[in-house]
Amino acid sequence: MQLADLYTAQAREALPPLWGPSLETDGEPPLSLAYGLADPALFPQEELVDTTARILASHLNDALNYAPVAPALTTLIAERLHREGVQSHEDEILVAYGSSQILGLLPRVLIEPGDTVLVEAPTFMGAVRQFKRAGAQMIGLPVDAHGLDVEALATTLEALKRKNLRPKFLYTIPTFQNPAGVTLSLERRQRIVELAAAYGVLVVEDDAYVDLRFRGEPLPPMAALDQEGWVLRVGTFSKILAPGLRVGWAHGPRELIARLQMFKLEGASSPFVTHLVARFSANGRLEQHITDLCAHYAIKCATMSQALRHQLPEATFIEPDGGFFIWLQLPQGVQASELAPVALKHGVEILPGTRCYTDGSGEAYIRLAFSELPGNQIETAIRRLSTAIKVVQRPTEGG
Repeated sequence: MQLADLYTAQAREALPPLWGPSLETDGEPPLSLAYGLADPALFPQEELVDTTARILASHLNDALNYAPVAPALTTLIAERLHREGVQSHEDEILVAYGSSQILGLLPRVLIEPGDTVLVEAPTFMGAVRQFKRAGAQMIGLPVDAHGLDVEALATTLEALKRKNLRPKFLYTIPTFQNPAGVTLSLERRQRIVELAAAYGVLVVEDDAYVDLRFRGEPLPPMAALDQEGWVLRVGTFSKILAPGLRVGWAHGPRELIARLQMFKLEGASSPFVTHLVARFSANGRLEQHITDLCAHYAIKCATMSQALRHQLPEATFIEPDGGFFIWLQLPQGVQASELAPVALKHGVEILPGTRCYTDGSGEAYIRLAFSELPGNQIETAIRRLSTAIKVVQRPTEGG
């Protein structure tokens, strides 16, 4: 007998997390463009230390005992939503351990094995893995330069209706989409809200990157356009403060928020951390910090874009207006799954596009994160990537 005999079917079928290098390398670690890590140089270290001391001096019991989420944080989230045109109340907001916990709670509340879930293609596979683990049948909808193809969505919804199938929800990342970097147009946002109401489909609007805009004017979230309660907005402080704090939130219909809360069995998210985020963010400090982040990340994005144009002119991409990623279409004939191990041997780690599709598509693409590395290392990483692509493209002997 083995310990593995005790595992559930779900545990036996589970795949390891998509994290860390896929191959070992000799010598120094590779420069990683694979994961959307924040730049640690941008963490407000001194202010967080000072804020921690103030909390421990003034809110010791509330912050370190069993206690609810800091009320000031819920108020802060509601105020930020209000500025975006979303009217919210305290019982329509759930604070969680990062937005990933929200995405993990969703299938527990909404998905039975065999249920249909609509996702973008490509999309954030961390979320899709949660849905798949719950037994959902995923349908991928194409993404273009203006975001999710809403006509494909309309056609799919009508086809499912004829089969008497009602999707549990549409999962979409409308702003600086992960991985494609594109932003859903206002017209398409309005159309999605209309389709959601017409077909009775929940829209899960994951707006993790919405605050990190480098260019252009902000667009209203679908939660602001929704008048009938079909949008669940998911957000996070990970990209605008520090991922390690693990603070995310959801806003939506109060009955759904209440159900999600029921499955959050550990109770309130860290009282101490929620006090820390709320106090740091007071008096406009968070908004100033976001302004600083946008300025820094805009430079990183421009650095990578320029390096790609110089080193890989035969590859194509859409330079994003914000976020953490560039979605690169590889030169003709280069396969992402073949390129990744070669790139790693040349000292740069990338995310193959196949990791971003539910059906294994995406061999023509790779996702590159410009968020963590300093500018000179971004340039070095792209040079190494260019070298690796030339190796993969090299004709075979006798060919």
